[in-house]
Amino acid sequence: MLLDEIVATKAEEASALRRWEDHLEDRAESASAPRDLEASLRMGADADAVAVIAEFKRRSPSAEDLAPEADPGVVARSYEEGGAAAISVLTDGPHFGGSLSDIEKVRAACSLPVLRKDFLLDPVQVLEARAAGADAVLLITRILDDARLRDLLSTVQAHGMTPLVEVHDDEELQRALRADARVIGVNARDLATLEVDIGGARELLSRVPPDRIAVAESGVTGAEDVADLGAAGADAVLVGTWLMRSGASRVSELTGQPRSPRGRARGSGLAAEPSGG
Repeated sequence: MLLDEIVATKAEEASALRRWEDHLEDRAESASAPRDLEASLRMGADADAVAVIAEFKRRSPSAEDLAPEADPGVVARSYEEGGAAAISVLTDGPHFGGSLSDIEKVRAACSLPVLRKDFLLDPVQVLEARAAGADAVLLITRILDDARLRDLLSTVQAHGMTPLVEVHDDEELQRALRADARVIGVNARDLATLEVDIGGARELLSRVPPDRIAVAESGVTGAEDVADLGAAGADAVLVGTWLMRSGASRVSELTGQPRSPRGRARGSGLAAEPSGG
C-alpha cells in the first residue's frame, strides 16, 4: 500500500536526521518568528467567510505531474495577491516532488503563514520544518499513535508553530480532540485507497466543535465546492491540485465564500457522540 511505503520512507528520513538534531534545534531557534496560522484562519471565520489555504505541490500520486517546474516564489505571490489566508507546501520528494527549499522560497516571497505538508513521524522533522521557515506543520492522525501525536504536538507548540491535525473519520476526530488539537483538518481523501468522499467529509466537518478551526481538505474543484463546504461548517479549505492545474491566480475565485457556524455550544471539548435511533 502506498501509505505504508511513504511512512517507511519517512521513518528512514527521520532516523538519518537525528544525527543533526542539535544543529536543527539551533537553526530552529534562530529562525524568524513564526507567523500565526490559527489567527489567520480565524480572521476569515470571524468575518463569516471561508478562508483559503492555497497549496504548492509539483505532483501527487492521485494526479501525477501538476507543475514540476513551477517557481514557488511566483506561485506564492500570486496566492497572496489573490486573497489566500495561508500557503501549504508539500515537501515530500519521492512521491510529490517537493523539498524544504520550496518552503524557504515561498516564505521569502510572501507574508502569509506557511504550512509544511508532509508525513511527519518524529519531533526532529518538526525542527527541520521550523529551521526551513515553516510556521505550521501537518500532523496526520492516521499514521500516529496517541503518544506520538502528543509528542509531536508538544514539539510544534514549544517552537511557536501551529499544528494542523488531520482526520478522516470520527474515531480520528475524537483522538485529535482528546489531544486538544485546535486546528483540525478533515480530509475527504482516504489515504489508504486515495478515494475521495465529500459527503463523508461534510458530515465529519459538522461534528468538529465550534471552538476549533475546521479545515476541509481534498476534492475542491472550484467556488461551488468551497461554498458547499462552508455551508457544512468549514472555516477554511485547503486547495492544491485544482489551483496547480488551473493557475494560481484563480485562488481569487475561491475566496469570500460564506460559512455557516457549527452548533451553539463552545468549549465543549469532545464532539457529541452519535445519537441513538
